[in-house]
Amino acid sequence: MNLNRNELNISAVPSQKRRLIRNLPTLFLHIVMAIGALLMILPFIWTLSNSFKSMAEMFAYPPVLLPEKLLFKNYLDSLTAMPFDLAYWNSTYITIAIVLIQLLTCTLAAYAFARIQFRGREFIFIAILAMLMVPHQVTMIPTYLIISKLGWLDTHWALIIPNSIFWAFGVFMMRQFMMGIPAELEEAAMVDGASPPRIYAQIMLPLVRPALAALTIFSFLSNWNAFLYPLLYLSDRSLFTVPLLLNAFKGQYSTNWSLVMAGTMISVIPVLLVYLIAQKHIIEGIAMTGIKA
Repeated sequence: MNLNRNELNISAVPSQKRRLIRNLPTLFLHIVMAIGALLMILPFIWTLSNSFKSMAEMFAYPPVLLPEKLLFKNYLDSLTAMPFDLAYWNSTYITIAIVLIQLLTCTLAAYAFARIQFRGREFIFIAILAMLMVPHQVTMIPTYLIISKLGWLDTHWALIIPNSIFWAFGVFMMRQFMMGIPAELEEAAMVDGASPPRIYAQIMLPLVRPALAALTIFSFLSNWNAFLYPLLYLSDRSLFTVPLLLNAFKGQYSTNWSLVMAGTMISVIPVLLVYLIAQKHIIEGIAMTGIKA
């Protein structure tokens, strides 16, 4: 009996080795991804650590990862040194307004391109995709001139309206997702007498919730962190968004980097909350978008 067990163990060794060899590519991929994740999170950890340090400790050599004493006053000084509460409010309502309008306009355009037959549909969609290849630097000056003619300089309308009414990436992403929804659902609704607006509102939107969640976080990130266009259009400090106010911490001759780091960590909180809340839907939306082109 013992001999049989030993024979079984010996015969099992080659199969275990083969299984290990088959899993080597997966193991290697996991190691590479873990190293990549570590490299990506290191700047965040370094910023978080510096937000609790003094200026002397921040520029110490050799560098010190963990501060000897946590200076929570950096956060209080960051909030009181500048009108941070007003900038937080400006960024919040501007970003929420842009996200909501973009979700509406992108889903409406995507539904039209995915389901409604009309003359020139493919040409218009290709033209929208071509806009993804146009650098922002090319349209910056014409957009500024239009904003100036409309009298929107130094107002939040200059940030909300242009970003809300058209987003080529959002249209493309939602259109790809809607193309994967079976057409039989719409045909059944049409047989029951449903109109296109009703199909869009009661059938399409509930089915594209994962893609909407992914699009929400993409839009929220890009607009919350926007710096260039607010810098071009806004000069009144009471209208500043969070990125602009963080830039204002830099003085002409010196910069209090402790306050900059603390303010940066405060500005990251909404993004982290949005991602943690919608994480499951975001991953599902990214994975399912583009299944059917």
